[in-house]
Amino acid sequence: METVELNDQLPPPLDVIAVGAHPDDAEVACGGTLAKLSAAGHRVGIVDLTDGEPTPFSDGPEARAVEAARAAEILGVDERIQLNFPNRRLFDCFEHRVALAAVFRRFRPKIVMGFGEKTPMASPDHFQAMLITDAAVFYSRLTKWDHHFEGLPPHKIDRQLYFRLAIESATLSGNVHHLLVDISDTIDQKVAAMECYVSQFAHKQSMDLRIRAAATMTGSIAGIMAAESFAAARPFAVEDVFAAVGLG
Repeated sequence: METVELNDQLPPPLDVIAVGAHPDDAEVACGGTLAKLSAAGHRVGIVDLTDGEPTPFSDGPEARAVEAARAAEILGVDERIQLNFPNRRLFDCFEHRVALAAVFRRFRPKIVMGFGEKTPMASPDHFQAMLITDAAVFYSRLTKWDHHFEGLPPHKIDRQLYFRLAIESATLSGNVHHLLVDISDTIDQKVAAMECYVSQFAHKQSMDLRIRAAATMTGSIAGIMAAESFAAARPFAVEDVFAAVGLG
């Protein structure tokens, strides 16, 4: 796994990109799902909109970047892209939308995952990240606008999924098109990736237990050991009803 800088040559496409406001957001929200996708042979990417610094217990951006690289390796992430927008001052604006849309155009994902609601009493950057991601998914496919995107051609993203910070067990309250991903076989990878962020979680009591409890409670809704919750930005059709309801 290496940090990618945008250049003139298109890299191999990614199948899925998860967008977080800070390093550790994607791990906490959907790390089990990303590990499961990677193990199945899909190419997986994470975009961190900010470097997450400063934070009270961190040794700075370089140390946080090391944590992020270790976590990505544990999950089997192929590319981790850092956009270096300002932490704590992240706002939805045209420039941020275009920069993220340029990443989508360069890496051509089929699925984009991102925040799906506010996170009260946590960072307001999360909600701004949702707005930026929503706009970038739209901007990615726009024609006759290539001069804003370094000449990169338009790319239509097939599916957009919303996630939540999976520390408490719940589904996304404002969305009805729910999807639970069984992460029973990747929950250990998810916890191991989260634990790479010593600067963010070592001072918080029993975070590993909270992550496991949230996944267990979410999984119990569907009668499985552990799950992560998503909501589709728009409903989508399936051809095989039995497979779609887990009976295929």
